[in-house]
Amino acid sequence: MHLNCQLIFKKYALPFFKSGTKVLEIGPLNSPSAYQKIINDQSIEWQTLNLINWTLDDMKNKDRLTIITNDPYHYPVPDNTYDIVISGSVMEHVEDIINWYRELKRIIKQGGYIITILPVSWPYHEAPVDCWRIFPDGFNNIFSTVELKKIICIFDSFEFEACYPSLNKVNFEIIPGRSIYWAKSKTQVNSQLRWNQLMRRIPFFRRFIIPIEVAYDTISIAQK
Repeated sequence: MHLNCQLIFKKYALPFFKSGTKVLEIGPLNSPSAYQKIINDQSIEWQTLNLINWTLDDMKNKDRLTIITNDPYHYPVPDNTYDIVISGSVMEHVEDIINWYRELKRIIKQGGYIITILPVSWPYHEAPVDCWRIFPDGFNNIFSTVELKKIICIFDSFEFEACYPSLNKVNFEIIPGRSIYWAKSKTQVNSQLRWNQLMRRIPFFRRFIIPIEVAYDTISIAQK
C-alpha cells in the first residue's frame, strides 16, 4: 500500500470507525492490514475477504482471512451484516463495478458505509486486470445508479506535505504519478529536491528542474 492511501484514509475515513462496529475489508495486503493498524481499536470486529487468484498468493498471513471466495460479485455473506465495508487499491481491478457495488450495498446494514480508496494517477498494474481510474464525477454516477447516498468523494495527494512539512509545495513542480518513494529512495528524493532548489535560483537553469512525482487517490464514502 502506498503512502497516500494511508494519508487520505486518516484524513477522511478515520472518524467513521466507531468502537464496537463490524467491518469487512476487501483485498487486504496483510493481516492485520494497514488500515486496521491505523484504527487500532480492539472493540471493532474486523473481518477480511479476498478472491482466489494470484493476488491471494502474494498476501501475507492469508490464513487469517475471514472469507475466501472465487466470485467477485457474490459473497457468502448474509444481507445487512456489516457497518462498514472498506477497500483500498482494489476497485481498479474490478471489471463490473456496478454489480460489485450492488453486492457491497447488500452486505452492509441500513445506514452503513462503503469506503473505497482508488488510485487515479498510478500507472497500469494488472491484478489480474486494471480497469479504472475514477474521479468524483464518476462516483456520482455510480452512487446514483446503485442508489447510495454520497457522503464524501474527493481526490487529492498529501504525500509531499507529509514528507516535507517545512517546504512550500508551490515552489516545486509536483506531478501526479507513483508514490513519492516508490521508485526512489528517500535519499534520492532529498537529493532531487536540493537540485531543484539550486536550479530555481537562476531562470536559465529552471529548465533542468526534475518534477516530484506523488500519488493521487480518490476516496469515496457512500451510505446505504
